[in-house]
Amino acid sequence: MIAAEKVRAMHRERAKSDCALFQAPGRVNLIGEHTDYAEGFVLPAAIEFATTAAISPRADNLIRIYSSNFNEERGYDSLALPAKGSGDWGDYPMGVAAMLAGQGHRIPGFTLTVASDVPLGSGLSSSAAIEVATALALQWLMGFELPRPKLARLCQRAENEFVGANCGIMDQFISANAQAGHALLLDCRDLSFRMAHIPENVELVIANTMVRHSVAGGEYRTRRAEVEEACAVIGKHRPEVKFLRDATLEDLAQWAEEMSANAVKRARHVIGENLRTVAAADALEAGDLKRVGQLMAEAHESYSREFEGSCAEADLMVELANGLPGLIGARLTGGGFGGCTVNLVEKSRAEEFSERLGAAYKERTGIVAEIHKTRAAEGAGAVATS
Repeated sequence: MIAAEKVRAMHRERAKSDCALFQAPGRVNLIGEHTDYAEGFVLPAAIEFATTAAISPRADNLIRIYSSNFNEERGYDSLALPAKGSGDWGDYPMGVAAMLAGQGHRIPGFTLTVASDVPLGSGLSSSAAIEVATALALQWLMGFELPRPKLARLCQRAENEFVGANCGIMDQFISANAQAGHALLLDCRDLSFRMAHIPENVELVIANTMVRHSVAGGEYRTRRAEVEEACAVIGKHRPEVKFLRDATLEDLAQWAEEMSANAVKRARHVIGENLRTVAAADALEAGDLKRVGQLMAEAHESYSREFEGSCAEADLMVELANGLPGLIGARLTGGGFGGCTVNLVEKSRAEEFSERLGAAYKERTGIVAEIHKTRAAEGAGAVATS
């Protein structure tokens, strides 16, 4: 996380006033891709990279938002908030303000400074981090507090309805509700969850392929439409099936001929992934790391071949990881089509693993990957400063 005092100093310089600070982490998903919008299960963990937001009230009705990452400022009228985003970074914090306004809150003038060390476009949920940090900051400013599941849902709506990215609830939920040292098994239907402890002798190694990822892109939307196509076909025969969460592989086999070939493949991934995700949480809690690694390998194979959500560089990164000592499990994480792989690695081998993985990837591709070692981090909250 970027040092809070650095963000406070940036804000003071621009706003000429003191501020309150809040942080929200990015996340890595251990297993469970494209299951969230099928009302299925996901198993993410927060990471030690976060967005920090500094906020202070204004005496007028102006909104001023500064991003240190882009070194840009955006301005808005709090009495005439935009209904939709304009396609740049300012949409994420403003989407949260717009959703709060839609719930009947009067948005006052404020100055907001945001700084993040969550790698952009890498599939580590930099967008959810800024949304959740902004939501906490605006709650403080306006003097109310939402339960964390409701706060996560509001931030998801900001991304769906204002930004225009058709994401599920996972990213915002883990950012708002994470517990240090744990992954979180989330039921995306009713938002119930349980924690799964990650052993102290295990580190998370995140390997950025440097292939840019975007959930607003066409490939993501196409895959989601194919998932929904399969669900609609099964639902014609079994009306109780509203989401693939409720479908079985037997259902898919029975009515596959009524779907496009791609819809069959996407559904096979989602239905199987739900089963793998719950099994992985159970194995993690039981300390069966070998089983966790097997499930991650199966998940990556399905993501790459059935969902066709990977890319050559991500497949190579996983292949290279599988040949290194200390690996427990490796797979592509996030929305797909680029971004990062997640590797569960024995802590004593994590440094060596990271160096060798980066060197092998550069040798094969000529690309210098960003390799990050991290632990499962605490969720969003206020930041105390001296």
